[in-house]
Amino acid sequence: MEIIYEDNHLIAVNKNCHEIVQGDRTGDTPLPERLKSYLKEKYAKPGNVFIGVTHRLDRPVSGVVIFARTGKALKRMNDMFRNGEVKKTYLAITKNRPPLHEGELTHWLVRNEKQNKSVAYDTEKPNSKKAVLHYRLLAQSERYWLIEIDLKTGRHHQIRCQFSKAGCPIKGDLKYGADRSNPDGGISLHACSVSFIHPVSKEKIVITAHPPSDSLWNTFEANIKIEKR
Repeated sequence: MEIIYEDNHLIAVNKNCHEIVQGDRTGDTPLPERLKSYLKEKYAKPGNVFIGVTHRLDRPVSGVVIFARTGKALKRMNDMFRNGEVKKTYLAITKNRPPLHEGELTHWLVRNEKQNKSVAYDTEKPNSKKAVLHYRLLAQSERYWLIEIDLKTGRHHQIRCQFSKAGCPIKGDLKYGADRSNPDGGISLHACSVSFIHPVSKEKIVITAHPPSDSLWNTFEANIKIEKR
């Protein structure tokens, strides 16, 4: 694990595409259980260690994931995420250019539980949820585009689904229309920054995570400016 922030109330990890936030049928150990072991050993804690999940990232997505170390912090962080008081910034690499240099995507998403997939519509549908994000192009390589995304709502597979609907699926995301997978099994979507008011100290916190070190992300390294805490 790459731990990128830790205090008495919160702990954050720069998740890679092989790590999971929740247990699944693979049987792989999820991050909360690994963090419990880490904290128990580091602080020689007797008994059970508390770790609460404040938000999630899909398995193939990398980047910042924040966990709570106390019940009070968990409730307050969950409330902040639910009320839109947490700013989440992502980086994505796509093969196709988005419609505009900078713009907003608004769709209505319908989740298919059986397929673990969402479908985006231009108009409201039964059981749909409104999904909004703002994006801007940061750079272009010979074959790919680097995009910064300000996520306004937190829907199931939102970024992946909306960019696919816009005709520019995330690189490596076979589920949403990419033509081939990435070598590491992940997709080129990275949660690079999460900022919020600390639930206890009330200070502004910005937690950042650098993208994976691979040839494609490294191509865009000079174009990635991540706000520091």
